[in-house]
Amino acid sequence: MAFGRGPLTIPDPEEALPGRAEAIPGSGNHVVNGRPLVPPFPESMETVVVGMGCFWGAERKFWETPGVWTTAVGYAGGHTPNPTYEEVCSGRTGHNEVVLVVFDPTAVGFDEVLRSFWENHDPTQGMRQGNDVGTQYRSGIYVADDAQRVVAEAGRDAYAVRLAEAGFAAVTTEVLDLDAFYYAEDHHQQYLARNPMGYCGIGGTGVTCPTGVPG
Repeated sequence: MAFGRGPLTIPDPEEALPGRAEAIPGSGNHVVNGRPLVPPFPESMETVVVGMGCFWGAERKFWETPGVWTTAVGYAGGHTPNPTYEEVCSGRTGHNEVVLVVFDPTAVGFDEVLRSFWENHDPTQGMRQGNDVGTQYRSGIYVADDAQRVVAEAGRDAYAVRLAEAGFAAVTTEVLDLDAFYYAEDHHQQYLARNPMGYCGIGGTGVTCPTGVPG
C-alpha cells in the first residue's frame, strides 16, 4: 500500500477485468468496537461510502469519529464485480478504495460525518492522494439516497470556496449513487488497529469545512 502507483484513467466497462460471481465474504466483528462489519445493522443507523485515499488510514478517521457505529473497508465506484485488492490496485476495475461508514444520525449528523471526510484528505488531487497515485485513490462520496446527495454536493461546493480562498486547486471529488459496495479482504479491515505502526498516507489541507447545507 505504501506509495502505491496505478493508472490515472478509469477504464471503460468493456475494458475492465471480468471479476467473479462469488463475493469476498465480509465477516466477523470490528477489531476496535466489537460491532458487526456486515448487515443487518440496527434500523436506526444510516450508511455512506467514501473514498479519500489509502483506505487503511481513512477507516481509522471514521471509527474515531463520535457517533459512528461501525466501519469497514472495501471497493466501490467501478465496474468489476467482486474484485480483489490486487485487481483494484491494477487500475483495471475502475473501483476506488473506500470506507463504509455506519453512523447513528441521532448522535452525529450526516454533514458532520462529511466534515471528517473533507478535513482529513485533500479533495483537489484528482487520481491521487499524497504519495499514493492511481484511480483507486480518488476522492469520492457514494451516496445512499437523494437526500445525502443534496448534502454532499452542497458541502462540496461550500468547501471548494474555502479551499480556493486558501490557494488550492479545484475540488475533484465525485458524488455518485452507490451501485455496490464490495468488502475488502479480512486483513485490510481495521488495518491500523491490527498494525499500529502501519502506513497511513492521508492528511488534510488544514482548511476547515463548514457544516450544514448552505441556504
